[in-house]
Amino acid sequence: MQARFGRRSGLSKESTGTKDCEKDGVPYPPLLPRKVDLQEVTIIPHNEWERIRGTLDKLTREAAALRAERTAKRRMHTQSQNLVKHWTNTYAGMKEQKLKAKQKRDEELEAERQILDVEEELHKEGERKKAIESAKQYQFYQTERVKSFHSGLLLSRVMKERDAQIQYKKNTEKSDKKWEKQLKLSVEKAIKEEQEKEEKQRQARLALAKDHLKQIKEREEEEKERKKNEEKDAEEIKRQNLLYEIEVKKKLSKKQKEIDENKKQFFDSIHDKNIIRAIEQQQEEEEDERTMKFIKAKKRLTQMRQDKEAETQRLMEERKERINNFLTELMQQKLDNEDFIIARDVAEAEAEWEKAEKEKNEKTQAELKAISEHRATVMKNKEEEERQRKIESKEQLLALLEADKLFQELEKEKKLKASIKQQEIQDAHIQKMAVNKFKARQLKEEDLEYWRLTEALAAEEEEEFQKYAREVIACESESTKKYTYPLVRAVQEGVGGGHGPPFVGRGGIRPSYQATDATGIQLPFYNSQGSKCDFQKSKRRLGFTW
Repeated sequence: MQARFGRRSGLSKESTGTKDCEKDGVPYPPLLPRKVDLQEVTIIPHNEWERIRGTLDKLTREAAALRAERTAKRRMHTQSQNLVKHWTNTYAGMKEQKLKAKQKRDEELEAERQILDVEEELHKEGERKKAIESAKQYQFYQTERVKSFHSGLLLSRVMKERDAQIQYKKNTEKSDKKWEKQLKLSVEKAIKEEQEKEEKQRQARLALAKDHLKQIKEREEEEKERKKNEEKDAEEIKRQNLLYEIEVKKKLSKKQKEIDENKKQFFDSIHDKNIIRAIEQQQEEEEDERTMKFIKAKKRLTQMRQDKEAETQRLMEERKERINNFLTELMQQKLDNEDFIIARDVAEAEAEWEKAEKEKNEKTQAELKAISEHRATVMKNKEEEERQRKIESKEQLLALLEADKLFQELEKEKKLKASIKQQEIQDAHIQKMAVNKFKARQLKEEDLEYWRLTEALAAEEEEEFQKYAREVIACESESTKKYTYPLVRAVQEGVGGGHGPPFVGRGGIRPSYQATDATGIQLPFYNSQGSKCDFQKSKRRLGFTW
């Protein structure tokens, strides 16, 4: 391997770089940075360099190989799946065929279910129609007119049945003798059969009594055997109970011993705790006693210290008094020979007094000046405070005026809102009155429409009733024409159940009428054929003979 730099190349860094650039035709920077000592550069062979690179890139190459292997396996698996996807002799193919067959069966079952649902729906629709028709028919039969008509029909059939029974009675009277003879024979035969039956029953009762006696004996023997077994069981139970009581007593004695032992241990532990508590109490008392002794000793030391200080103070006072007396005597001795010292002292004292008076006057002037300055400052502050108070009062007055103005505006706004609200309420009342009026008109129209519909429905019901009545009368008149009067009378009564004449133009309604007196009772039945009473006979009966 040829070195590009260093002593082996025989070229400098600049010349080698320039030559490489000229040879390759592509300029590139030097491989080594500048200011690098070429004597410290290590040169290795190409094979060693490849080995180092292979060692460093080993994990990367292995990961790339694993990825390539996984990719190849995945691609091969995909190709295999695409190849066997349409095969029918594999588990997946058979499973898919079974799923398709199951899906086809499910679709066929679903189609059959849908057909059955449609048929069931049609059947239910028919049943609903039948139920509605039967309900309508039942409701029609429960009306008062139909009930009265059926009452008339029942009356006509009862009259017909009564005539048939009368005719049957007439026919049966002719054969009474023959019937009596036959009845006598039947009675004799029945008596004979009854006697035979009673004999059989007596024999059966005797056999049953014997059987019962046998069963009673067997039950008595069983009862004796049962009593013996019960006595044996009772003795066994008694013995078991005795054993159980003995065992229970043993357990109780053992338990009592355990309880006594536990109680003894408990009392011992309590005694030990009491001893420990007494020892602790004694220690506390000893500690308190030591504390009290320490406090007393401390107080005694304090008192001794105070006495010692008092004694020291007394000795100091006595010593000071002795020194003062000594000095007084010494000064008295020197007083006679020191007159000039007195004059000097007097002069010094006068000078000092004058100096003190001067300082006192200066201090007084300074104090007066400070007092005047303080008074001026206080007055100035008061004036400033007064001015500030006036400004604040003015601002407060302006704020009050502004608040009053705002209050007046708010009051105006409230009055305006109140007037608007009152106008809205008035408009709402007017609108509500209009709505109520419209609703009342609509309700009246609905009532009129209801009565019109009611009259139409009554006319339709009357027509339906008349048609049903005609059919029934025609069916009944086919058998006999003698008993149709109750049906015709029931048809002519009309709707309403009243006593008055029926209205022809209102569906045959028969209203009721009340008396105009205070009683308000219902008037009697209406009769259009006139009165059939004999008033003259009634007058004569009552005594009116004129």
